[in-house]
Order: sequence, then C-alpha cells, then structure tokens
Amino acid sequence: MIQLQDVTKVYRMGDVEVHALRGASLDIASGEFLSIMGPSGSGKSTLMNIMGCLDQPSSGTYLLDGSDVSRLNDNQLAEIRNRRIGFVFQTFNLLSRTTALQNVELPMIYAGNRHNRREKAMAALDAVGLIERVRHRPNELSGGQQQRVAIARALVNDPSIILADEPTGNLDSKSGAEILEIFRRLHQERGITIVFVTHDPLIAEQTRRIVRIRDGVIISDQMNGAER
Repeated sequence: MIQLQDVTKVYRMGDVEVHALRGASLDIASGEFLSIMGPSGSGKSTLMNIMGCLDQPSSGTYLLDGSDVSRLNDNQLAEIRNRRIGFVFQTFNLLSRTTALQNVELPMIYAGNRHNRREKAMAALDAVGLIERVRHRPNELSGGQQQRVAIARALVNDPSIILADEPTGNLDSKSGAEILEIFRRLHQERGITIVFVTHDPLIAEQTRRIVRIRDGVIISDQMNGAER
C-alpha cells in the first residue's frame, strides 16, 4: 500500500538547510497496525506528512497503491487526503462553534458528498461511543470525548489509512487507554491500516510493528518484538 524509497526532505530557512529526512525507506502493507517512534525533531512528523500527502519529498519516491504521489497536482493530492486518508491529531482540531455531528460531517461536505451525510456521521459517532453526545460542542466534551469526535471525523469517508499523530498526547492515562482500544477495535473490525506517530514507548508497544526514526533516518523496524 505505502512504499517510500530513499525519501529526503530538506527545508530551507534563508541560507540554512534543515534535513528532516535523510533517505528514509519504508513499506507498509494494507491492514497493518504500526507506530513510527522517535524523539522530538527525529523526522517522524515529516514522514507522516509525506505519507498523508500533506507534503512532498525533496527527493526519493512515494508510491501509494502503486501510484507515484510526486506526480500528482494539488487537487489530486487533496482528493487522496479527503477520500483515502483519515487524520487524527494530538490537538483534536475541532471547530469550536459547531456540534460533534457537524464536525464529523465536514469531510463529506468538502468531498461534495450529500448522500446520507447525516446518517453516516451518526454511524461514525456511534462507532466511537458518542451517539449520546452528537449535539454537544467541543467545550462541552472531555478531552477523550473530543478525540473520539476526531476519530469519527477521520472515519466518516471510509478511508483505507488512518494517520494518528500523538493521538493520546493531550489525554490522561485512562482516556488514552480508551482511545487506544478504539483504534485497536477499528483495526480488527474494519481492517484499516493505522499508523501512529509517537515518542511514547508505552503507546508504540500497543501496535504490531514499531519503526524507529532518529535524525531523519530509520534505524530499526521491528514486528512482534523481533527484528525484521
């Protein structure tokens, strides 16, 4: 599904070049549940942004289901993001003045999908255990409930991939465990490819595969506790 080959990413700040990725190569099969782990500044979020078509590599190749993403224009990239990839972020990124239901409907509005929009949003909220909170606004929800809304929003267009950047980073341990259990259940029931980006080894250990990155280089790739 995802194939990265010798991917680099260089940011230029005036006369200074920052090498965020230095030849990263990574294959992710359909239906995997893995984490990309590394300290702050390791390049893990840059890697996620490239996989999520939010950014493009400076060099190297990124194939998504065999298609070279680097050859796509902005509209085509937006189409992939909206229809094939769901995003969950540490800060939830919910619209504060709209209800949970309206927040979840947004990806369908952007996609121009009017068919059964309300019903699909309700079903997504039900899938994360928030059917009784659909009319609540974010400030009326706990942090864990807000993250559930964000997961429902990521699910509503039936993506094949969910990218989650520190999804439990702003939550207490109990809420974080509940969010992890939701991801685990979604993976088991729907076969969605789920990629966590995290610096927390306790989170990474909950996934089936751990890819470690440091200074823009993938330094290890483990599955089931054994080096691949």
